[in-house]
Amino acid sequence: MGLNCEYYVESDMSLEKAGETIGLEESTGTWTEVETKPNDIEYLTAKVSSVDEENNLVVVEFPDELFEENNIPQILSVVAGNLFGLSSLKNVRLKDISFSEEIAKSFPGPRYGINDIKKIVGAENRPLFGTIIKPKVGLPPKKTAKVAYEAAMGGVDLVKDDETLTSQEFNLIEDRISEVMEELDKAKEETGHETLYACNVTADNKEAVERAKLVEESGGNMVMVDVITSGFSTLKAVSEAVDLPVHVHRAMHAAFTRKRKHGISMVPVSKLVRLAGGSQLHTGSYHGKMHGEKKEITKSKRALRDEWFNHKPALPVASGGIHPGLVAKNLNYYGKNSVIQAGGGIHGHPDGTREGAKAMKQAIIAWKEDISLEEYSKNHRALAKALERWGERAEYDY
Repeated sequence: MGLNCEYYVESDMSLEKAGETIGLEESTGTWTEVETKPNDIEYLTAKVSSVDEENNLVVVEFPDELFEENNIPQILSVVAGNLFGLSSLKNVRLKDISFSEEIAKSFPGPRYGINDIKKIVGAENRPLFGTIIKPKVGLPPKKTAKVAYEAAMGGVDLVKDDETLTSQEFNLIEDRISEVMEELDKAKEETGHETLYACNVTADNKEAVERAKLVEESGGNMVMVDVITSGFSTLKAVSEAVDLPVHVHRAMHAAFTRKRKHGISMVPVSKLVRLAGGSQLHTGSYHGKMHGEKKEITKSKRALRDEWFNHKPALPVASGGIHPGLVAKNLNYYGKNSVIQAGGGIHGHPDGTREGAKAMKQAIIAWKEDISLEEYSKNHRALAKALERWGERAEYDY
């Protein structure tokens, strides 16, 4: 079967010719005839398998033999390599990748799947919800831990670092992980509820692995990796190094996913994250502050959750400008096998973080029981105060 890659293409050439150009550039061809090309390598040549003239789509099939197993950088060098710089292509966007069973099974996939994570926090019949420590940076470890404690006391399933917090001098990871886990253990003793802490271990490959091991040795229960900035190889190395679920942030993705005519969509990114061992991935919000095409978000969540050879499913994460008033609008699309996160939408609650977490939980219960927010808030003060502040709109100060 090989890897079938769907590209959106704009070119003065025919789509068939453009597809052939992509296939040759990324397999056995070059811009001119060369004497060094043997006659017996035709089996390595990528070929056009279909063309959709109406939608400017072409599917190129790359044979399995072109690829090294268990090697995402090499795969990307082929299917998303020089083709983006070809002068004969005005625009080209990698929209999707269909993997052969042989290549897909060569990767580990998530160590912790949807059911594994939901069981840890007791959320088998509902979505998970979490918060991001705010402000993004600036809090020392003890204050970070206190925010985590308040969120946990409000009922969150997940507390995570922001993508820009790693191990700066004002908040070293070795101090942060011990302080946060101490507070979360305290909250668990009081509530009986386990709260995951996605501690950001993002760094160069070797250092990220060492940080992940530190988190595990310190009693941590989840790690986080910024996959685009640190690389798929780092994600894979971390997921293989520790027996913990891996929360995956996609910071910098919009540099190549945002434009509809050029770049790479989130769909192949989602598949690669799942192959590399990510348990959760930010896929965008249907209603929130972060840009995202609804059709693409839907395809991304399916790429994470659908049955796929031997790989466990991963949780899509809705995040970015979400508050209690937007919970139902997102969960109507995402459903119960998802994570919905709020940073400012929890910590910005008029009565503080704990009440903000309660408001999010109440909004989820209202959605699950098919009760309007207006009706449910009549007997739930935390939700009422949140709606009083933000309503059910997606409006932001910046």
